[in-house]
Amino acid sequence: MSRVSRMTSSPGRRSLLRVVPPLVLLAVLAYLPYLPVELPGVLPGRVNGPGSMQLLATCLVFAGFALSYDVLFGRTGLLSFGHALFVAAGSYLLTISLSAWSLPLGVSVLVALGGSTLLALVVGAVALRVGGIAFAMVTLAFAQAASIVVLRDPGGITGGEEGKALPRSAVPDLLVGVQNAPYRYWLALGFVVVAIVVVRLLVASRAGHAMAAVRENEPRAAVLGISTYRVKLLAIVVGSFLGALGGVVHALVLGGSGPHLTTSEFTLSLLVMVVLGGAGRTWGALLGGFLYHYADARLTEASGSGLFESLPDGLRSVLGQPLFVLGIFFVLVVYFAPAGLAGIGGRVVRKAVRP
Repeated sequence: MSRVSRMTSSPGRRSLLRVVPPLVLLAVLAYLPYLPVELPGVLPGRVNGPGSMQLLATCLVFAGFALSYDVLFGRTGLLSFGHALFVAAGSYLLTISLSAWSLPLGVSVLVALGGSTLLALVVGAVALRVGGIAFAMVTLAFAQAASIVVLRDPGGITGGEEGKALPRSAVPDLLVGVQNAPYRYWLALGFVVVAIVVVRLLVASRAGHAMAAVRENEPRAAVLGISTYRVKLLAIVVGSFLGALGGVVHALVLGGSGPHLTTSEFTLSLLVMVVLGGAGRTWGALLGGFLYHYADARLTEASGSGLFESLPDGLRSVLGQPLFVLGIFFVLVVYFAPAGLAGIGGRVVRKAVRP
C-alpha cells in the first residue's frame, strides 16, 4: 500500500472507531433483558432478572445525571452545588402532578420539564450575577432552601422524609411490577441515549464552542465578543433540563420521589462522578456516574449481608463503609489518572489507532 493510501485510510479508520463502538455498545445494552446468564458477584442473579434489571436501570439514570452535570462543570467550567435542585424538581413535579393534581402522564412530564427549565432560568439568572466560589454558594443556598421545603412537606404534597410514591393507576402497566423491570431498564437506556445526543449536538454547535472558550479563559472570551453571561446561562438551562428529565425517569424507575435527591450530598456525588470518569468527556461522565452508583449499591448490599463478618475487625469496619471505599478509589484515580477513567481509555484507543 502506498503512503497516500495509508494517509487516506487512517481518517476512515478513526471515524469507524468513533462510530462503531458506541453502536455496538448500545446494541449490547439493549439486548441485556434477553440474556438469562448469571454473573456471580457482579449482578444479583441473572442478567435479565428483576434485581439486575433494576440495578442497571438505576445506574444508567445516574450516568445520565452525571452527564447533565458535566454540561456545567466539564463543558463550561461552572462549579455548581445546586444541581440537585433541578433533578429533584423534575422528579417531584412529576409525582405531584400525577398524585395531587391528577394530570395525565404526558401532561405531567411536560409540567415537570417546563417548570424545572423555568426554575433553572430564574436560579441561573440570579446566581450568575456573581462568579467563582460565590456562584457555588448561591446555587447551594437555592438547593438547601428547596430541600427544607421538601422535608417540611407543605400541604402534604412532598411526603416529607418518606418521599412521595407515584399513584399506580397513573403509570402505564409496562412500568409497574417486578415482571416489567426490563421496560424500566429500556426507559433508562433511552434517557441516556437522549442525553448523549443532546450533549453531542450542543458540543458541536457554536454555543458549545463558546462554552469551551468560557471554560478555558472567560476574560479572553469576553474580549472576543462572546456574551459569557448568556453562554453560562444556556449551559445551566441545558444541564438542568437534562437533569430534570433524569429526575422524571428516576421517579418512573423507582416508583416515586425521595428527599435524598434534594441534598447537597447528591450534587457533590455528581461532581465526584464527573471527575472520576473524566470532566469534559461524554463517555467519561457516563462511565463515572454508572460505576459510582454501581459500586455504592453493591458495597452497601455487601456490608449489610454479613459478607465481611469473617474479616479482621479493622478491615471489616473499613469495607463496611461504602463511602469510605469509594473515597479511597476516587483519590487513587485522581492521583494516578488526573484525566479520569476516560483518559485512560483515550490513551488505549490512540495507541490502537496509531499506525
